[in-house]
Amino acid sequence: MPLGEVRSPGLPFTPAACSPSHCKPSNSRGLRPRWEVGRQAGAPAGNAGPQAGPHPRRGGPVPAPAPPRSAPPPAASLPPSSAQAPAPPPDPAVLPGGLRGGLRAGGSGAALSCTMGQKKQRLHLGPPATLGPTRSIYFSSPEGRPARLGSAFFDQPAVSLAQAFLGQILVRRLDDGTELRGRIVETEAYLGPEDEAAHSRGGRQTPRNRGMFMKPGTLYVYLIYGMYFCMNVSSQGDGACVLLRALEPLGGLEAMRQLRHALRKGAAGRALKDRELCNGPSKLCQALAIDRSFDQRDLARDESVWLEQGPPAPSEPAVVAAARVGIGQAGEWAQKPLRFYVRGSPWVSVVDRAAERDTQAGARACSHKDF
Repeated sequence: MPLGEVRSPGLPFTPAACSPSHCKPSNSRGLRPRWEVGRQAGAPAGNAGPQAGPHPRRGGPVPAPAPPRSAPPPAASLPPSSAQAPAPPPDPAVLPGGLRGGLRAGGSGAALSCTMGQKKQRLHLGPPATLGPTRSIYFSSPEGRPARLGSAFFDQPAVSLAQAFLGQILVRRLDDGTELRGRIVETEAYLGPEDEAAHSRGGRQTPRNRGMFMKPGTLYVYLIYGMYFCMNVSSQGDGACVLLRALEPLGGLEAMRQLRHALRKGAAGRALKDRELCNGPSKLCQALAIDRSFDQRDLARDESVWLEQGPPAPSEPAVVAAARVGIGQAGEWAQKPLRFYVRGSPWVSVVDRAAERDTQAGARACSHKDF
């Protein structure tokens, strides 16, 4: 009997009666107290613990010690402590497979519960992430660049689109990467089959004017007088479009000047002033190198020409509504105020003083009604 073991005759030994210092194995004999031996080899398998091995001295099989009753449950069922780093959580993309793998590896419901707890902590820890500001559906350019106007911008009636164009930036990228830019200051609206001045009047559809019947934002480029091009953009409504008449040059002016010099007829030796570069529909096409090859392109998606949102103006520009230019044979439609331009802009192709007076008088009448 090891030193310190005290037993009353006929009573089982109680480990609590032994002090911790007397319960240590003897280093000289390599023996352990009987209370640590646990059950013999015939004990039920559920409580046997690890496999028994031969006794170091006697050569017989001795069961491995069973944990005391007050010992904590096996480490496999414990959640990770603060001193021990938890295992990395599984990839959420394979969450169902990860759970099945946990069941095979751990082999216990406690391990599954621990794994689910870790997943819940990882998925629901802290407040939900807040969404950043949403970009308007009108704009489709990457962050950090001026906002490119998307398809939704062009999906409006011709009259409202013609006015919405004013102040926006038309961009043309040449083959060498040079970007030409200009602010739109003048437009004309063509309303479709009912409009006697439109190429689609009476509902006529030809290979030439097919772009007028395509989705809003499609370019319609046609040739006039056998030598000049004009650029239109389709709008809401079959056969309706907007003609771009004039730009205020903003970038690439020297390249514009060279393109105009190479293509214009007559007076080739005279240098063009800035205000003469894009103050007309055909001049605009010459300065931006727009030809028939741009017909039926999508202005919202094309890589060589597109529209960007113009910078905010300090005040709302005054817009003049005047009669369109060069449609004298269109009857009453020739006088309808379907041309729109920025009042006071020196880059406008044709100034209509009577229309400006009418616009100013109308603005004064509206202001008096407000008060």
